[in-house]
Amino acid sequence: MKIKLIALSFVPFIGMLGFLPWVNKVEPFVLGMPFLFFWFVLWVALTSGVLAILYKFDPATREGDPK
Repeated sequence: MKIKLIALSFVPFIGMLGFLPWVNKVEPFVLGMPFLFFWFVLWVALTSGVLAILYKFDPATREGDPK
């Protein structure tokens, strides 16, 4: 499980920067923003979701577990 959580933590990094050569373009405009700017805004929002998932399944954040 810990390996999966670590792998999940790299998803935003890969999504934001790994696809940069393919998304580095102005058109199409999405929600009035150039595509590259939209890509970054999208990944900021998705990163919040990924962090919420990591927090939910991280064993260190469970209540009631003796440490």
